[in-house]
Amino acid sequence: MNWFISALMTGAVAFSATNIDDIVFLTIFFSQASCRWHVVIGQYLGFTALVLVSLIGFFGGQVLPHQWLRLFGVAPIAIGIKKLLVERDRDMQRRANTGTLDVATVTFVNGADNIGIYTPLFAISDAPRVMVLVAVLYVLLAGWCVAGYLIHRQKAVAYTLQRRGHWIVPVVLIALGIYILLN
Repeated sequence: MNWFISALMTGAVAFSATNIDDIVFLTIFFSQASCRWHVVIGQYLGFTALVLVSLIGFFGGQVLPHQWLRLFGVAPIAIGIKKLLVERDRDMQRRANTGTLDVATVTFVNGADNIGIYTPLFAISDAPRVMVLVAVLYVLLAGWCVAGYLIHRQKAVAYTLQRRGHWIVPVVLIALGIYILLN
């Protein structure tokens, strides 16, 4: 039973260390999406891709050379530029077309640190421990989605994101892409 508590704590620490920046993206996505479930589903899809890549790394060694992971930075840059260039009427400017695929893509490309932490963590674990770790990660992801939703509902945050969100989202995505390319 000691291994179980250790796995719970390790999973919580690993999640916290690798997803602290996602709360910003979740908050922004919730403020921009016309359907809140698209954000949650997109977050889970992107996160599942990260876990699967980490598990593939666990089972079969390195999936991609580390240098290739930086190329994932192109995706958020492209999404950000698209959002900056696409002209919309006033109603559409208040709510960017943030869909499930946008959220999943950003979650995945922002997850090099997740892969970098989860793969070796899974590699040093036996199958029962990996199952507990993965379960902890998914439970905490649900809590993260709730937190992002609640933060975006704060009046000051909501006002800023409604007024400036159509600029904030693309700029943050482009900055994320540049960060991924450079690191």
